[in-house]
Amino acid sequence: MARNRRGAKAERQRGMKLSHKVGKIFSREAHVRGLRRLRRKLRPISVRRILDQIDRARLTEIQSRWASSTADAEKYKKYLAGFDRWMEVNAQRAQDLELHHCEPLDILDLGCGGGFFLFVCKELGHECLGVDTGEDRLFDELIDLLRVDRYVWKILPFQPLPDLGRQFDLITAFATGFNADLEGRGVWQVKEWDFFLNDLQKHLRPDGRVLFGINTGPDGRRYPEEVRNFFAQRGAVLERNRVYFTHGCLARSS
Repeated sequence: MARNRRGAKAERQRGMKLSHKVGKIFSREAHVRGLRRLRRKLRPISVRRILDQIDRARLTEIQSRWASSTADAEKYKKYLAGFDRWMEVNAQRAQDLELHHCEPLDILDLGCGGGFFLFVCKELGHECLGVDTGEDRLFDELIDLLRVDRYVWKILPFQPLPDLGRQFDLITAFATGFNADLEGRGVWQVKEWDFFLNDLQKHLRPDGRVLFGINTGPDGRRYPEEVRNFFAQRGAVLERNRVYFTHGCLARSS
């Protein structure tokens, strides 16, 4: 009898696990990811054509010089040894936003790093501006190599962005670094994000879009659940660490 009860319990647990897996498969996030992968295949971006626009001799010289700098070589390895792959990642980001099949846009990329996403967008015919701290020498060189525009500015909590001269159709921030200090202790909470989004709207054209890829940190600490709920209440489409405002980022009236 006891053996039968244990068997029935094990069977229920297996059923619950299967149900959970099926639920994940048919979840909204899984559906969105599946559609995105399908669109990539049906309407691809030619990464090779984009890479052909780069001064490879100068890139090789930069890669060689930084590879011999033992202090920073490992830190920047993904940007140098994996340069082509990193360009492909950013081409996929542009593709997911359907930037290869739309009218020219004004695009602002916050925390633009070496300018990969800006370069892809520029090659697709868009007007682009990046914002970053200017504290990384390698990024300075890559920005110059890729011939993209950057405004040097450090994003801090409760401080508005500077006047950038125009409003934008799309504002992006991939792997956000400004929402936490280097140790991951001073993490932005709802009040910091609320101020930031209110200010960001001033730089956005009517019905402009905003996409964040939140750098959650290794333990998710940089993306508290209350912040995720705040984004959802504010009208964002959420998928894992992606936060997508499709029509501005102002708080919705009740």
